[in-house]
Amino acid sequence: MRPDWDQYFMNIASTVATRSTCDRAAVGAVLVRDKRILTTGFNGSPAGLPHCDEVDHLMVDGHCVRTTHAEANAIIQAALHGISSNGAACYVTHLPCLTCTKMLINAGISQIIYLTTYRADENAMAFFKEAGVAVRQVGP
Repeated sequence: MRPDWDQYFMNIASTVATRSTCDRAAVGAVLVRDKRILTTGFNGSPAGLPHCDEVDHLMVDGHCVRTTHAEANAIIQAALHGISSNGAACYVTHLPCLTCTKMLINAGISQIIYLTTYRADENAMAFFKEAGVAVRQVGP
């Protein structure tokens, strides 16, 4: 059966997540505007630096700090290629963390569509609400 647009873009985000190089959470993000993909991102180390799957995790206060999050990488790809993310939707496999929430708001993202909650952050949800960013879950 033909997937609806949410299923279609979430399937792509899930496929993008398979490129992740941090096994703590394989996350994929897709920025979409007018039913067109603008950019994608997955969690992994900065370009040219070793990845978790090569040299292990760099843990600080219980978090791996070696990787850049998928949402940030999708925003960075837009910036690198001169693509405006203003008004775009972000399809992401995991609910964004607080830092990514702030970046998504500043990048002009108008809605977040996510599959699963990794770590719920009430501050992130409050920020999205205050900024007028629609957030909805389309999975488990």
